[in-house]
Amino acid sequence: MSKVLKGVGGERAFKGATISALVLLTVFIAGIVLSLLAYTDWGGFVSALFSEEILFAIRLSVITATTAAVISVAIAIPVAYTLSQHKFPGKDIVDSLLDLPIVMSPVALGAGLLVFFSTPIGSGIEDNVLRFTFAVPGIILAQVAVVSALAVRLLKSTFDNIDPRYEQVSRTLGCSKAEAFVRVTLPLARNGIIASAILTWARAIGEFGATVTLAGATAMKTETLPIAIFLNLASANIARATTILFVLVAVAIGALFIIRKTVGRSI
Repeated sequence: MSKVLKGVGGERAFKGATISALVLLTVFIAGIVLSLLAYTDWGGFVSALFSEEILFAIRLSVITATTAAVISVAIAIPVAYTLSQHKFPGKDIVDSLLDLPIVMSPVALGAGLLVFFSTPIGSGIEDNVLRFTFAVPGIILAQVAVVSALAVRLLKSTFDNIDPRYEQVSRTLGCSKAEAFVRVTLPLARNGIIASAILTWARAIGEFGATVTLAGATAMKTETLPIAIFLNLASANIARATTILFVLVAVAIGALFIIRKTVGRSI
């Protein structure tokens, strides 16, 4: 009898602990959002939202994040497929190297890019091809540097879950390796690709550290939404900074909502 009671009590304690952790984290995040709602001056919210500065920041963020997401996913698909389906010497080293942008501080990553463009090769690229430092292309490059690793991780997990026998069967039916990849593997990876694209885009929208280090924080020039928050906080314009925060929160919630509706909870 005591063992039964002990078992029931242990299960209740475990269930209570896990639910408490869930409630604690939920309350913490909800508290941040509610504090924004309570602090916001709703009288000036609309006028701030449609100010020239915020509209510029929204437009620049959407353009650069979309470009960065497209580039990152386009690169991540073949990279993640190779890491998932092939074995080669030094694979663990390559895999770890590709994870660096995830574990590195974005500021450090941006500083690394800035140092690269100070080298003869980097200077040659800027002088003869395209300028990145303190310019809009630098925003896109910084975003790609940060979010491409995220795209690779998400897509590698997707390709890991696809049974290689599907490709093998298509090969026996006359498909080449490339045809099997396009006709079989990519359709099976559809949900993962969609989720990766949306999360990569949303993460690029919120990128700050590498962007401000490489492209600078110039109002109405390299002013993305996170940089606009930084500039308005620096000038003590809390009301406008809060308005931009709401835009970023709306983007994040919208991205997660779209993923859950179009892809499902399995991703």
